[in-house]
Formats: sequence, C-alpha cells, structure tokens
Amino acid sequence: MALNHLNLLRPFLCQSLVQHARSPLTVTSWVGFRPPICPGTSLHPAPACIRLYATKKAKAKAKGQSAKVNINSALVEDIISLDEVKEDMTAVLSALKDEFTRNLSIRTSPGALDHIVVTTQDGKFPLNQLGQISMKSPQVIMVNMSSFPEATAAATRALRESSMNLNPEADGTIIKVPVPKVTREHRENLAKLAKQFSNKAKDSLRRVRSNSVNQVKKAKEGHSEDTIRLIEKQIQQMADNIAADIDKQLAAKTKELLG
Repeated sequence: MALNHLNLLRPFLCQSLVQHARSPLTVTSWVGFRPPICPGTSLHPAPACIRLYATKKAKAKAKGQSAKVNINSALVEDIISLDEVKEDMTAVLSALKDEFTRNLSIRTSPGALDHIVVTTQDGKFPLNQLGQISMKSPQVIMVNMSSFPEATAAATRALRESSMNLNPEADGTIIKVPVPKVTREHRENLAKLAKQFSNKAKDSLRRVRSNSVNQVKKAKEGHSEDTIRLIEKQIQQMADNIAADIDKQLAAKTKELLG
C-alpha cells in the first residue's frame, strides 16, 4: 500500500527537484544544461537565451536614415526665409545646368557660342550681342563683327580661351571658327571640365548653406535651442538634396560625353 502511494507521488517529487535546480539567479542560458529526468515524466528544456547584436551594415544604414525635418517656413520667417534659401540653392543647380549646356556640347554649334563672354574696354558682353553668329558650313562657324569692329580682337581671344577647344581665325571683321573634331581626348577633356563645374557648384552651395546657418545663429536670442537646431537641420537637409542633384547631373553629363 505504501509503495503504491510512493509511485503516485514520484512525478510531483521529480518536478519539485527540477524547479529547485532552475535557479533564476545563476542560470542565464539553458544551453548544455540537462536537468534530471524522472521516470514517467516528460520534460523539455527551455529554449536558449540568445542576444542579437546589430551588424555594422545595419548600424550604418540606421545612421544614414536620420529623421527628416519639414518645418513650416511661415513659422520661422522672423528667423530666416527658408523659401529664399531654397531659391538660392536651386539657382546654383540651374547655373550648373546652364554651364553644361553652353560649354560642354560634344559638337560645336552656333548657339554654343552665344554666351561666350567677351571683355572689352566698355565692359563684359555675350558674344551674340557684339557679333552675328552663323554656320558657314558644317565645318566652319562664322562670327560677323561688323557692328562692333573694335571688339573683334577681344572676341577672337575670348573664343580661343574658352573651354570649347576652339581655334578662331580673324579676317578683318569676320571671325572664322573651325568646328573641332570629336576625338576621345576632346571627350575626356570635356568630362574633366564637367567635374570642375560641379565642384564649383558645390562650393557655391556650401556658401549659401554657411551664410544661412550663420543668419540663424544670430537669431538665437528669443528662440529655443531646439527651434534653432531644427532650422539648421532643415537647411542642411536642403543642401544635401541639391548636392545629390548636382551629382546626378554630373553623372548624366559624364555618361553623355564619354559615351
């Protein structure tokens, strides 16, 4: 009779022994731990406690994905006009596009000479305001300087010193400009110029950002530090977006020039 009672109590005694072995103060992982198993009982060990660490790649990705700032410009007009800052930064990008169009064409056309700046005694003028530009033949562009003959020498010099690999020849008031052949070397030189133009654009962009941030810092009095930091972050975010657009323009132009 006593033996039968002992057999009935055996599972409960085994469970009590297992619970006693699982000390929460000393056991942090069940890997490699095998608690005693009593006959007639079924015991599955608890899953191992594994700590997951973020990889370097995941950390870098999280760092790059900082929270975007979108401030209502009307709320900070007493500090700075964010609309004007955006216009100034966008103007930098527009100027770069104009530089690419005017100076980095693979094939020289009459329109490509329009905005070459000619320095005269009376000031600086676009070439198309001083002379009449036309295509004499597929190989030669002609600039008629009869309206301003005194500027012929200056116009010839401006054409030669441009970044378009031109070799003009003056004949009285007529300037003949042979269209340069499209060589691999010419393409590579144009690609280098594109890089220089984009670097100048980024320098101009940095000046706009720096001037804007300085203006914000001067208005610290009467405004919370959080507000000032948010505005500075908004300005930096705007500059980053324009810088990314500059890189895209450069990549597209380089691909166009090098083929």
